[in-house]
Amino acid sequence: MDTTPNSVIEPAEPPPVTSDPEPTPLTETKGCLYALSQPPLMLFLAVIALLLGLTGVHDLLLL
Repeated sequence: MDTTPNSVIEPAEPPPVTSDPEPTPLTETKGCLYALSQPPLMLFLAVIALLLGLTGVHDLLLL
């Protein structure tokens, strides 16, 4: 990248236009955020977090 003052910036070439008669449908990729958004998994993780939290509070306050 040229950072000299008053330098001329050349415009980038636009991508070539393709004449596709029928566009292909985009496939939706599913990653780990999709898996974490599932209600059964979130309920399971909430129960585990609650149990860990309760045992942590029990260890800190009652033992």
